[in-house]
This record gives sequence, C-alpha cells and structure tokens, in this order.
Amino acid sequence: MGSPHKELTPRQRDILAWIEDQGFATIESLASRFDVSMQTIRREIIRLDASGHLQRFHGGAGLPEGRIRLGYAGKSALAKDAKEQIGQTIAGLIPDGSAVFLDVGTTTEAAARALLARRSLQIVTNSLNCARVFQGVATIQTFVLGGSLRGADGSLIGDTTLSGLDRFKADVAVIGCSAVEDDGAVMDYDIDKIAVKRAVLATARRRILAVDSLKFRRHAVARIGSLTDFTDIVSDAPLPADIAECLGRCRQIIARPD
Repeated sequence: MGSPHKELTPRQRDILAWIEDQGFATIESLASRFDVSMQTIRREIIRLDASGHLQRFHGGAGLPEGRIRLGYAGKSALAKDAKEQIGQTIAGLIPDGSAVFLDVGTTTEAAARALLARRSLQIVTNSLNCARVFQGVATIQTFVLGGSLRGADGSLIGDTTLSGLDRFKADVAVIGCSAVEDDGAVMDYDIDKIAVKRAVLATARRRILAVDSLKFRRHAVARIGSLTDFTDIVSDAPLPADIAECLGRCRQIIARPD
C-alpha cells in the first residue's frame, strides 16, 4: 500500500509534518518558516484542506478533528491509562449529590465513566458520548442540552445549546481543551464549542480543567480563557515551570495511578 502522503509535494509534506507536530500554525508563521509569501502558504493550505490532510481555520491551519481524535485513540496504553487516572481523580473531587457539567472530549468521557461510582448526581452535558455513559443508571439524573450535532465526539453546539445552559448552574464544571500555551492560555479549535465552555465557566462554582500532558505547549486557533479562569487543573504530569507561573490561584492536581 502506498503512502497516504505520496501525492503531496515536498513542501506540502513539510507543512503537514510541521502542523502534525505543532497541532496548529498560523499563515504568517508558516510563510516565515518556509521562506515563501503568505499568499503561497494560503494556496498550499487550501489544497491540503481540499484533500482532507488539514483543516483551514481563520488565520491558519490545524489537523482535522477526526485526525486529532484518531491520533488520541491510537496512543499507547500509558497515555490511555493517564486519561483514566485523570478521570478517576476528577471523580474523587466531586461529592455525591452534585450538579456537574461535563464538556465534550475523551478526557471528560473518562471522567464520566469514573463518576458512575458517585450517587445522586445531576449531570448536564452537551456531549452525547458522555450522556451515553449514564444511560440506564437510576442513581444519576442526566440532562442533555439541545443543539446542532457537531463532529465525531458527539458534541451539541449553537444557540439552542447556549439557551439551554441558562436553566442550570453547575456545582462543578469539567472542561476539556486542545492546548495549554506557554502564557497560560487555554485553547481549542472550534469557536462554537468554545462558546459553550465559556458560558459554563461564567457560572459554575468550581471549574476543573481536565488536560493530559500531551497538550502542554501545543497550539490551537482560539482562546477558551486562561488558567486563572479555573479553580483546579487536573493532569497526568506537572505543568512546565513557565506555564505553572501562570496558575494564579488555580490549583494543579496530578493524577496518580491507584
């Protein structure tokens, strides 16, 4: 079987390799790196987007959502275990009887599975994948927000989702992200999903960022907020020292194996 990148030019392969490593790159940074005009980079990105290798975003390009999720699904057992550890740690922070918002993403799905050990929870989520975890569980009440279905992660987004959130105020919100940048910015790719995250962060009493260490120092297209918008960050490894300086009053909790 031939290489899936065989049809690409050498420059296109180099652009793709760079974005696969970084997660996201701006048009300006790519033009500088490859010493070509921004117009040339835009044309290359358009071609790579049309062929499904990359996804165009405002001002740059990143990996398509499906590629990102397949990449995480194919991680080693250690990385998979780390997500489960993060989920277990988060569940340990949430007492029985809490109202909990669960964001979309594989790490929050791990938290959902761990929360099956809790009782009398009220779960609010815009993730169909998280909601399915609690299907048939009599001791946990689950509210699924309406909205438009987006992507392989079963996320619900849009005005209907945001208006549905007005009916709830979570004791605890568990939020995922795609990147934590060097300045403490918490980032993601999809503006519509970010709108839901921000709405929850504005009202939840306790705000937990669930993030595996693969996302430290990565880049994404749009800002969810900063580390200081969260009360806790739960990860499988300590933040790099320079990012940790941005924590403010946010507490970092390291998930450990049982």
